[in-house]
Amino acid sequence: MKNIVENASMSARTSDRPTRVKRWQALACAIGLAALLPAQAWAQNMIRSITSTQQSGADVVRIELAQPLTEIPRGFAVQVPPRIALDLPGVGNGLGRSAIEINTGNMRSANVAQAGDRTRVVLNLRQASTYRAQLQDNSLLVFLDAAPVAATPAAPTTTQAGATTEPLHFAPSQNAAAQSLQDIDFRRGNDGAGRVVVNLPSSQVGVDIQQQGQNLVVEFLRSTLPERLRRRLDVTDFGTPVQTVAATQQGDRVRLVVTPKGAWEHSAYQSDNQFVLEVRPQKVDPNKLTQGPGYNGDKLSLNFQNIDVRALLQVIADFTNFNVVTSDTVSGNVTLRLKDVPWDQALDIILQAKGLGMRKSGNVLWIAPKDELANKEKAELEARQQITQLEPLRTQSFQMNYTKAEDVAKGLTGQNNGSGGSGGGATASRILSSRGSVIFETRTNQLFVTDIPSKLEEIQSLIAKIDIPVRQVLIEARIVEADDKFGRALGVKLGASDLRGRQGGIPGYNVGGSNYVTVGGNYAAVGGQTNQTGTLNYSDSQFVNLPANVAGDAFGGATAANFALSLFSATANRFLNLEISALEADGRGKVVSSPRVVTADQTKALIEQGEEIPYQQSTSSGATSITFKKAVLKLEVTPQITPEGNVILTVDVNKDSRGTLTPQGYAINNKHVQTLVLVENGGTVVIGGIYTQEDLESENKVPYLGDIPLLGNLFKNKARSTAKTELLIFITPKVVSDRVTVSR
Repeated sequence: MKNIVENASMSARTSDRPTRVKRWQALACAIGLAALLPAQAWAQNMIRSITSTQQSGADVVRIELAQPLTEIPRGFAVQVPPRIALDLPGVGNGLGRSAIEINTGNMRSANVAQAGDRTRVVLNLRQASTYRAQLQDNSLLVFLDAAPVAATPAAPTTTQAGATTEPLHFAPSQNAAAQSLQDIDFRRGNDGAGRVVVNLPSSQVGVDIQQQGQNLVVEFLRSTLPERLRRRLDVTDFGTPVQTVAATQQGDRVRLVVTPKGAWEHSAYQSDNQFVLEVRPQKVDPNKLTQGPGYNGDKLSLNFQNIDVRALLQVIADFTNFNVVTSDTVSGNVTLRLKDVPWDQALDIILQAKGLGMRKSGNVLWIAPKDELANKEKAELEARQQITQLEPLRTQSFQMNYTKAEDVAKGLTGQNNGSGGSGGGATASRILSSRGSVIFETRTNQLFVTDIPSKLEEIQSLIAKIDIPVRQVLIEARIVEADDKFGRALGVKLGASDLRGRQGGIPGYNVGGSNYVTVGGNYAAVGGQTNQTGTLNYSDSQFVNLPANVAGDAFGGATAANFALSLFSATANRFLNLEISALEADGRGKVVSSPRVVTADQTKALIEQGEEIPYQQSTSSGATSITFKKAVLKLEVTPQITPEGNVILTVDVNKDSRGTLTPQGYAINNKHVQTLVLVENGGTVVIGGIYTQEDLESENKVPYLGDIPLLGNLFKNKARSTAKTELLIFITPKVVSDRVTVSR
């Protein structure tokens, strides 16, 4: 257009003094001719076509433009998925579409995306490949390697002793001279992963990773290791799969040997000059596709050298089909090498490396510096707060049907106690806004709330959830006590009397000359037989008094049966008396107690029945007072209905009874169970049981005489008892909603 205008002006000057009208006509004609030119003549350089051909087995992609490029554009290659991206500054998309199907050789398709004055051309390949670019007239030629590089194999996720893998060339070596590593560190991740962090002197250092047996070997090519870093780290106490990390110098490379244990998997990534090897415990779950702890995105491999952060984020967006909105303040370049890393972890690494933050809304990711995100959220919150302070107040009444209005009012104002009213209370748990207030009316059970409209909607939603009928639970407990007792006892009484002395004769037996000896049960019996005392007590004549022992609980206080035998002379003045007593008792008993109680969900219920036993207690002044102690059957329970309809019970059961009488008062026989149990609706569960068995055998005898075979039984008694008791406590909860009739 410039040339046309100049030509029109020159013809106007060379004419022989044309009139003003003719000059304006010539200028208008020039402008009209310029308007008829195509729009491309006014715009920037454009892409006209993208084609692909094969030359000597290699693919050549031709990108034809309207004007020649001044330099070869910058680009990068992605291995997973296989892509090549080229950025063309100052170039527009003149194709009229963004996707071009090619399907020739290693080429599948091409995508063209324009952003501002820059256009990105993405070549989608069948296999990963390196490329070489060349300018030719108005075309950009992209030569793909004849033998495309296969996609990088995934890092091993399981390990076996003695396994060895081929070296994984994580990054090629681009430094000519050897460089010294700066630092080697070990850290523990939040997910229990062990991270070996190596600070490299530059991003040009090559890295190879290989598994040898149970070890991971990382080699840094053309590198040296300072003396202070040539060491073996014992990192067992970190609680990760990694046990040791050993760094050594091997020729012109540095070898790092990492020794893990158990089932593990690893991944590696590099951000600028920092290389990280992460070894994490493997979680075997065939029903869940998870590529890493905390990350579940598809794996990708990236290898970027000094790429613009905005372009890198666009690569992530193309891979994930997310819409990425990047703030204008995001800038800078980054060098990144990732091998088989979940895309969400790769995005997290990029954001951390550049101090960026992310907010997600649906399928849109907004990425900006963290300070910018924080300031924006702060501004939004401050704006909402100002609206709250200026918004007019409204008053709304709420009718409570199942909940006390006073309790709801206390909850809205954050009060822990008190009679309620308007406002007040702890602000930490206050639901009303700072300008809101509430009044409750006990007689009609209503609430009157004054607040902003948005807060009134929240309160209405809250009341709709809490003002509902409470479900009830019928809890029935059965306490069964069973006992089985058996006892057997046998005893004798043996005595002798000589009444010849009391009847005028000589008692006893001659032992030589005029000496006699007599036998009695005790000293008084001998004196009575020989007239040394005036009376003779019959019970004193017994020298063996071992009747059947029936004092145990197994006999239940029964009296033993007796059988007596007496041997005497014809004159009835000498007697030998024998009494045998025996008892066998067998008893069984069963006591069933069945307390029942109905209570609301999550409300404690208590029922008890029994007696209070009085006993004396000394006071501080020395006087005595009467106090009472309970011996009752008590059921205390708090039910909680689960969403599945089951019932969680907090149970406290007491079965006390009056015991034996002691000088201080009656003892209390106590049986107590306290537990927390989950029971299905209408089901029965045994929450406690006690089984005891007591076996007793006793024998009393006269020394030596009781050991005589057969006749020794006349000088001893025997008792044997067995007592078995069993206590079982059954609980049956039933969820009810209407009236409940408790039948006997």
